[in-house]
Amino acid sequence: MLERHRFSLLLSGGGARAAYQVGVLKAITHLLPRSHSLPFPIICGTSAGAINATSLACYASCYHLGVRKMEWVWKNFRSEQVYKSDLTSVFGYLLKNQLQGLQTKDHPRRPTSLLDNSPLNHLLRQNMEFNRLDRNIQRGYLKAISVTASSYSTNDSISFFQGASDLQPWRRAKRQGTISQLNVEHLMASSAIPLVFPSVRIAEQYYGDGSIHQLSPLSTPIHLGAEKILVIGVEQPKPDKKHQLQHHPSSAMIAGHLLDTIFADTLHADLERLYRINHTLSLLSDKQRKATHLKPIDCLVINPNVNFNEIAARYYQRLPRGVRTLMRLIGIRPDSESSLLSYLLFDGPFCQALIQQGYEDGVQRLEEIGAFLEI
Repeated sequence: MLERHRFSLLLSGGGARAAYQVGVLKAITHLLPRSHSLPFPIICGTSAGAINATSLACYASCYHLGVRKMEWVWKNFRSEQVYKSDLTSVFGYLLKNQLQGLQTKDHPRRPTSLLDNSPLNHLLRQNMEFNRLDRNIQRGYLKAISVTASSYSTNDSISFFQGASDLQPWRRAKRQGTISQLNVEHLMASSAIPLVFPSVRIAEQYYGDGSIHQLSPLSTPIHLGAEKILVIGVEQPKPDKKHQLQHHPSSAMIAGHLLDTIFADTLHADLERLYRINHTLSLLSDKQRKATHLKPIDCLVINPNVNFNEIAARYYQRLPRGVRTLMRLIGIRPDSESSLLSYLLFDGPFCQALIQQGYEDGVQRLEEIGAFLEI
């Protein structure tokens, strides 16, 4: 098992879009015997990808079982398991946030957001077996599991990691790795999409979605010892032609663009930097490479080749009434040019469609994945 400790899995954020990652992971099961352990002992996740990563790490001793359990949860998702979605709860929550502005500054303030995601906290406590993480680490099935969140207190990207005893914390410009005993609060913090879900307090700091300040997503697996990183993202393909807007973009469209930027752009920049470093190292002699203290890192990136927004539009009417009303008030309808819906539609049939798409994409690239993972 130790010989595989250079392989890593990196799962990016993306709200409900993270169901796609489950499909790709399911396709990889075809490469492994039923009782095989996790093929990538270093797992790093951000936002909804952090929840998937931790779920998989809990069953590091049996990869097939971990994927099956994760798939069952996603296929049976209901929006009310993630956020309060009935009409009274949605608008009562917003009213409480507004009334808070009338209180004095000395009065304890509750976190504000568009939606109340306390049901997700309950779901995670029911389904996450955090006690299995240490057991899997001790037995060598898992080298490290990392969950990244963004600190609103320091504006740094914080990677909370639990792993082998030889792993050390690190600190770099605007990012750091901290040894932690992972729990529900870390996952709630990492997946707290800005403005949509409330911030989370851990120790003396307040945290939000891990993608906000994550300038170098590949940094975490590399610090944890990875040399080969499989990246499963949720960025949909760009249109071939530039889309000409006929009017000013709506608030909903702008919000969708902001989320797309938060969840995807930094990964592109980091991959470009990694490829450039790899190329530079290839031009150096062995002696020169050793002097740099750098090593080449291989990456394989898998992203969907379909438009999630178009799929989400087909399931718009499955949104609970309260959330659907709220979406209409902020300008999101089935024909809206906003990706916000695809991030918030935690609905079984929609998630099943994304899982199936991920599975098909994974099967198409199965030979490539197998060669990369040396399976």
